[in-house]
Amino acid sequence: MSKIKIFALGGLNENGKNMYVVEVDKDIFVFDAGLKYADDKMLGVDYIIPNYDYLKDNKKRIKGFFITHGHDSQMGAIPDMINDFKDVPIYGTRFTLEILKQELVEVKGNFNNLKLIEPHKKVTFGKNSIFPISLTHSVPDTVGYVLYTPDGAIFYTGNFVFDPTLIGAYKTDIGKLAYVGKQGVLCLLSESLYADKQGYTSPKHRIAKFISEALNKCEGRILCNVSSSGLTRIQEIFNVVSKSDRNVVIMGKRLESIIMKAIDINAIDFDKNRIINIHHANDDNVIILVADEREKPFSNMGRIVKGYDRFIKINASDNVMFTSPVMEGQERRATKLFDAIAQIGANLITLPSKQYLGYHASREDLMLMLDLMSPKYYMPVIGEYRHQVENAKAAMAVGMSEDNILLKLNGQITTFENGKLVDSNEKIKIDDILIDGKQAGDVGELVLKDRELLSENGVVIVSVTIDRETKNIIAGPEILTRGFIYVKDNIDLIKEAEKISIDVINQNTTEKFVDFNKVKLGIRDKLGKYLYQETECKPMILVVLQEV
Repeated sequence: MSKIKIFALGGLNENGKNMYVVEVDKDIFVFDAGLKYADDKMLGVDYIIPNYDYLKDNKKRIKGFFITHGHDSQMGAIPDMINDFKDVPIYGTRFTLEILKQELVEVKGNFNNLKLIEPHKKVTFGKNSIFPISLTHSVPDTVGYVLYTPDGAIFYTGNFVFDPTLIGAYKTDIGKLAYVGKQGVLCLLSESLYADKQGYTSPKHRIAKFISEALNKCEGRILCNVSSSGLTRIQEIFNVVSKSDRNVVIMGKRLESIIMKAIDINAIDFDKNRIINIHHANDDNVIILVADEREKPFSNMGRIVKGYDRFIKINASDNVMFTSPVMEGQERRATKLFDAIAQIGANLITLPSKQYLGYHASREDLMLMLDLMSPKYYMPVIGEYRHQVENAKAAMAVGMSEDNILLKLNGQITTFENGKLVDSNEKIKIDDILIDGKQAGDVGELVLKDRELLSENGVVIVSVTIDRETKNIIAGPEILTRGFIYVKDNIDLIKEAEKISIDVINQNTTEKFVDFNKVKLGIRDKLGKYLYQETECKPMILVVLQEV
């Protein structure tokens, strides 16, 4: 009999940043380690990962990270974490590890702790074991993980759909799911993103007809914005291309490497000879695949539209197609990009988000998974809280007791002792790590507030030089502004700002001593009040004092 704790460091009440922790006595199992894209309000931030201090503090107890599939929301944090967990195994299927290796090359990460795990082959960790089961998603070799404990199984689905037309590396093993369910599932952790959508996701995730109609109508060059690991979408594009006389150009080494690897392992069916190099990007009859970087959606397409790419320039005769629905939180960025394309005069083709879906479980998919698993307890994960609530309603619709449905937020711990739920108010401290550039943790809330202040009100710099011997002002105060006012039209305001600064300096200066601290605080206080009175703006005020 065991004491089991389940909690999330990320992924609850949000889209992305998935990281779920299961502790069985002293053993820790971590399922997924994803990132979340920053929205436009997070100025300059590339992406966000969960704060993983708890895992660092308990590193010796971690049996492994278990990655369900090769999407950034599930594994995007690994490159930023890898150096803190050099001796901790990271388990994934063949294709998942191939994508992860590409990310680790960029950060010069360690490959030694990457461990290949095969679907339906158990890995034992003492009295506990992990059993991966093949599931269907938009990337091959997707799995869910069964953690067998002495008190029953805990199953984490990751992202999935039920679609019998997808076979091979995309096929769901329903027989294995039913087998696990018959053995007894203590707790099922299942995704929630599409829980509010009625019916099954299939066939609404298939866009072959949309692509075929769009491509057949288009004359001239076509640029397709795709997800680098959304291989089912890419396969649908290739199916249409195979019936035409068009060739394909792939933008970016990362996307090209992923597609070529997928062709090699038969996850994509396409003639490599139809893929031509980037120097043909300006041919009239090509389809150019453009993938997003993991840091920011639409980043590569945005660079092309702005004219910054050295190979491709969009013109009015081009067609630009977006093959995935816009993610929540990225609507503003997408709208700006769509407007820019329209201004160029190119033909814009977007996927109707209400008509077509991504590869996530809708309400009937969730209920089928519940029916197969027959869990004692159910924890909705992966999605905003409203999605979790809808997921809970789906569970109640198939007969689960509301008392056995666990709606949680990040950091809240669910505890089982000897297979029974125990009331607990335990919490783990959770936080976000904001990634700006190459280093983790180099941006915090204070930095973001400063950026927000600068973006809204600008900055005023007061520069003064004082004689070291006499303590007299020998230069300045010089008032410099950026993003605040146009100086030539506000001479009187600048002169008054100089006068206020001089008064503060004189009040805090003697023949032998200048109180630099009081001068800086005084100028910020009095000048800040004056500028707000005159402009109703609160610029950041920086005071530069020096003695010579």
